[in-house]
Amino acid sequence: MSVHHMATAACVQRLRIKSGTELMDSLLKLLHMGVHEQGTRAPSGDDPPSTSGRGGSPSLNLSLVLHRRMSTKASSGSETYKSSNWVMRNLPARLVPYAQLMRLDKPIGTWLLALPCFWSISLATVPGHLPDPVMMALFGAGAVLLRGAGCTINDLWDRDIDSRVERTRGRPLAAGTLTPHDAIGLLALQLSLGLLILLQLNDYSKILGASSLLLVGTYPLMKRITYWPQAFLGLTINWGAMMGYAATAGACDWSIVLPLYGAGVAWTLVYDTIYAHQDKRDDVTAGVRSTALLFADNSKKWFTGFGALMAVCLTTAGMAAGAGTPYYAGVGAMMAHLAWQVRTVDLSNGPDCMAKFTSNKWAGTFLLAGIVLDRLLGAA
Repeated sequence: MSVHHMATAACVQRLRIKSGTELMDSLLKLLHMGVHEQGTRAPSGDDPPSTSGRGGSPSLNLSLVLHRRMSTKASSGSETYKSSNWVMRNLPARLVPYAQLMRLDKPIGTWLLALPCFWSISLATVPGHLPDPVMMALFGAGAVLLRGAGCTINDLWDRDIDSRVERTRGRPLAAGTLTPHDAIGLLALQLSLGLLILLQLNDYSKILGASSLLLVGTYPLMKRITYWPQAFLGLTINWGAMMGYAATAGACDWSIVLPLYGAGVAWTLVYDTIYAHQDKRDDVTAGVRSTALLFADNSKKWFTGFGALMAVCLTTAGMAAGAGTPYYAGVGAMMAHLAWQVRTVDLSNGPDCMAKFTSNKWAGTFLLAGIVLDRLLGAA
């Protein structure tokens, strides 16, 4: 047994169900301090009315907050919500702001979180079989909840910044449609449901999942202190490249999952820098940082380098997994799509940046199809 596995086994022995709850409580306390800190600023004429509790500290009676807010209509909503997204179209108006806070109207983020999970689940599947549909469903639901929780945390930290950025000033917290109390109540609900999903997995996966909460909670702060927030997003959003494998195989084969994780991080640095180019002017005004500002006119050269790193990592993971031709065909299709993005994207055109960003669901799906076909056709 390796040193890593011995250490992991020791951690498993100390694992208790309450540990996930304690981590969730710690994260909520951290956000509570952030809300309190921002709540003590001198109000400006554009600030929404204060909803602080006694002494200016936000009240965290979460069940009361959710009941109060969900029993009334959204302040700026109408009876119907016009959207091309069928989920949003069919939601009651009072729930629309909560769904917007979770970004249910923009599912691309959920896809980008779920796909690395699906890759690793499929790579851990026994040759000759399809991936376990129950495991895929658990991770799919977990991706919706974790992405929603991450967006909620992001908007809690950034509501003062979002109100100064054209693309984000309509978000529920920045626009005042919801209050920080409402957001924390929704966050508690999402983390609770996510914990229920986590508890369906083996202990090894529980440890991996719980350890990701620190990244989820702190990633939104990185744009304030470094020009590499996209790298921190990559570390966070690709965590499933390890978790999916562990949940399926019982433990991580690090020769497979580490290069797979590295490939995901490199991929994120490409697509999220493209995304960040939409906001670069507003980011300068708001005083936040990004790789789009750091790379500037050299962005496509950096994209080429990250693409090359991604190809090396995926090849390394495939060799370690004993993958065959379908896998490498999937890698080739994904890299061709990435090359198309880099070659054609107009980084000064916001709509084109968004279109290229959202197209990455297809890039990731090409790789997933190659992995699934490779496992299905592989000899047992």
